[in-house]
Amino acid sequence: MDNTSHTDFEMNSKSGNQAGSWAAVLAMSLGAFALVASEFMPVSLLTPIAVDLHISEGQAGQAISVSGAFAVLTSLFISSLVTGINRKTLLLSLIGMMIVSGTIVSLAPNYIIFMCGRAMIGIVIGGFWSMSAATAMRLVEDHHVPRALAILNGGNALATVIAAPAGSFLGGLIGWRGAFFCVVPVAVIVFVWQFLSLPSMPGERHRHSASVFVLLMRPIVRKGMIAVSLFFMGQFTLFTYVRPFLEDVACVGVSTLSLILFLMGVFGFVGTVLIGRVLKESVYPVLIIIPTLMAFLAISLVVFGKWLIVTTVILAVWGLLATSAPVGWWTWLARTLPQDAEAGGGLMVAVVQLAITLGATFGGILFDGIGYQATFGVSAVELAIAALLAVVTMQAGRSEVIK
Repeated sequence: MDNTSHTDFEMNSKSGNQAGSWAAVLAMSLGAFALVASEFMPVSLLTPIAVDLHISEGQAGQAISVSGAFAVLTSLFISSLVTGINRKTLLLSLIGMMIVSGTIVSLAPNYIIFMCGRAMIGIVIGGFWSMSAATAMRLVEDHHVPRALAILNGGNALATVIAAPAGSFLGGLIGWRGAFFCVVPVAVIVFVWQFLSLPSMPGERHRHSASVFVLLMRPIVRKGMIAVSLFFMGQFTLFTYVRPFLEDVACVGVSTLSLILFLMGVFGFVGTVLIGRVLKESVYPVLIIIPTLMAFLAISLVVFGKWLIVTTVILAVWGLLATSAPVGWWTWLARTLPQDAEAGGGLMVAVVQLAITLGATFGGILFDGIGYQATFGVSAVELAIAALLAVVTMQAGRSEVIK
């Protein structure tokens, strides 16, 4: 299929399936919710998992690491491995794998089986998010892509609000296995909804799609991915250690801590709702302004961290910005790589996963060794560099247009 026929296919599918396409976007948003809930469910259930499987809490914590590792591997290679496969079939297969993963984890008789189930959810994470931007581009018209990506990421944001507290509550009510299994019926609903709403999206058998490594040869992609990595490193250098910061510096109790985290999630959800409208006008200002403001907020936490009300306001604004920023980068990807959105999505997922891991690890070393001031200060520096690199990426984009 050449580029012309590819474009004709997209125009035909978009013009004929608008109502169904938006239903499919909502179905994918619910899928994102179930996926993120599955990914981070172990955070609030480490202790009962460790007791039941006769392992340490550290070993139980590796359930998140193994899913992240498989997500990176999948995202790097999925676009080249699934050439020619109908994308509807592929998405349904991934949701089916999520159902199997949740079932395996909830019934796992030992640690090895448990980790196999977690590895499967990592494959789903890498595959689903790698195809998210490309799928949104095929479901809606070009000027609606930011809105579609915002809706899709709304499921992500909603899961971050309720996954951990819901996991903790359900774990105490029906056990950790029951908590994990609760995601399964949601995934079944997603499977049925996507089966009914997703249009057929044939894979391109004859069109060569660039690999993630070839894409890095383009200056705008290379610089953009470095900017993405610095943004997520800066975000998770700080965010990972918000709880101990609030407990040790702001001296909050469990109920107040839960309220603040909930507010961050709620404001984050609001951010994903609003950001789509902003991105219709221009992408780069969002990619520059958000990390700049977040760097300022990181420094403000160092200065005003002992004042609870001020800290709460700062963190609420942080949630608003941090959760909406990925929508901006996914929109940038869709506009920068319209013909290679799947390979670009795989690259983006890999970069983000690695950046989160590095940011959390480096932030932990600083937090334990020096203190929260150093951790949050480094976060501010990383975010400021991310803003500068977004400017550099914008200039690289202009250079490509001129050429």
